[in-house]
Amino acid sequence: MPRSRSTPAGVAERLQKFLAQRGLGSRRGVEEWIRAQRLTVNGRIVGSELIGQTFTRSEYFHPRPSAAGSGYDATASGGTNRGPTDAKLADTLIAQAIDSVVKNDGAVKGSIPSDMVTSSGSGLDPDISPANARLQVPRVARARGVPDATVAAVLARHILGRQFGFFGEPRVNVLLLNVALDSAFGAPKPVPDK
Repeated sequence: MPRSRSTPAGVAERLQKFLAQRGLGSRRGVEEWIRAQRLTVNGRIVGSELIGQTFTRSEYFHPRPSAAGSGYDATASGGTNRGPTDAKLADTLIAQAIDSVVKNDGAVKGSIPSDMVTSSGSGLDPDISPANARLQVPRVARARGVPDATVAAVLARHILGRQFGFFGEPRVNVLLLNVALDSAFGAPKPVPDK
């Protein structure tokens, strides 16, 4: 089976096998579906619209936390048994995420969107809520040296409505939004390795 040069050996094959085994299509059909969702910028694949990825720099919108392996690992996807009454979840994992959001984005405890501090069921969610994204606007604008209103306008163009008009909630695809920011304001300079 042909494999894209930019796909690490075995990753695409494992993902398509995993999805096909769960009845989401034939291996070939799943392979074509995965290939169609890849986002390319200047001839280089930068990600997939369907699978979240980590963004940690201040110039970018950050995704919701991932519970999949070391972060957005499709082969380690799955939820946890931790629920809202689990002490470890509430006292450590969520508390750390809340402290980070308060420090980095100026959020106020008690007014933080849940998707900013909790992972999705699969740990691979590529989308965040509009409320989550709006809280990040000042940080992103400050880091890029542009007015909040300018970044908010880019965000407004990337809020997706409910699927088919009634499924789910409005959402923002983090990868598409961050690519749009780079297109509008230029990509930030790479951080030198330490």
